[in-house]
Formats: sequence, C-alpha cells, structure tokens
Amino acid sequence: MSNNVITPVELRHLISNDADVHLIDVRTAAEFESAHIPGSYHVPLDTLSEHRDEIKRHLTQPVVLVCQSGNRASQAGEQLAAAGMENVRVLEGGVGQWTMVGGDINAAGQKWGLERQVRLVAGSIVLISVIASLFVRPLALIAGFVGAGLTFSAVTNTCGMAMVLSKLPYNKGATCDVREVIAELTGTPTPPASAQAS
Repeated sequence: MSNNVITPVELRHLISNDADVHLIDVRTAAEFESAHIPGSYHVPLDTLSEHRDEIKRHLTQPVVLVCQSGNRASQAGEQLAAAGMENVRVLEGGVGQWTMVGGDINAAGQKWGLERQVRLVAGSIVLISVIASLFVRPLALIAGFVGAGLTFSAVTNTCGMAMVLSKLPYNKGATCDVREVIAELTGTPTPPASAQAS
C-alpha cells in the first residue's frame, strides 16, 4: 500500500480540486463522532471488511481511507485492493497527522481514540503485573505476555486488544448502514428495506 498513500497536504489539495473524491473513516463510531474530517463517511473497519465486494461494485470515484494513525486505514486498503479496487488511497498519519498540519476537523467530544485506549490498557497491565510480581514472582510473566502481544501486533499490523476494545459500549455509537453510505456516496436513492433483504 505504500504507493497508495496520500499525505495530509496532498489530500487538502485534492479535496479543494476534486469534488468526486470520497473520504471513508474506518475508526470506531465513538472515535468518528468525537472528531472527523468534514465530509468524511463512517464505515468501521469490521463493517467494511464484511461489505468490501459491495463497496467495490458501487464506488468508482477516488476513495481516501482514514483512521487515527493510518494503520487501520492501511488494513482496509489492503482488503479493498484484494477485492479488486484500484481507486483507493490511505491518508498518511491519519486524523492525528491531519490535525497537526492544520486540516479542518469536526470535533464534538473528548472520547479517547482506540489506539490511546490500547496504550492505557497495555501499560496498566504491565505496570500492575510488575508491581504484583514483587510479591508473587510468576506474575512478571504477564508483562512479558503483553510485550509479546505488542510485538506481534507491530509485525502483523493488527491488534487483538484494539479489536476487543472496539466492542465495548464506550466505543459504540450510531450504527453504520453500508447501503445508506453507498447511496450517499454515489448519489443514488437508498433501496427500500424489502430490496435490501433480498
């Protein structure tokens, strides 16, 4: 996906010159509701994974995938590329880098992003297990287990802890109906519920 990366500066230029570009934010509902790039559409990573073929069938315009740091957007890009989409790019550095270069943002709250939550949980587990190992030595193994998990996460560009945390009520928000998002992106009416069920 390295050749399909777009920098925040390039994206700002693209948005101002190409009305057909679509931004798809693959973060959790809570992250999206807390802050997102104006004009972006919300399709969480797990939902996008389930509907990638449907998205490919309907979206022919340029698409830029967005997350907090670029990792989840890269995963989404790989999944869409595997489905045959060639019009997809990933925002380098995600929303974090976008805001650092002064990009516009719609901010509505102060909920922690998923990656920050992972750092809090992983750090807390390591800290508690190291302190507890002063009294019960084998508990130090827990810190090693977390370290191994973080290493695996970096090597595979996946994160099991993030997947688990994304399911918590704190990270839930309005659900995403992919058909409605596709209808908005393509400018076509949403099919009636009976047609969607068929």
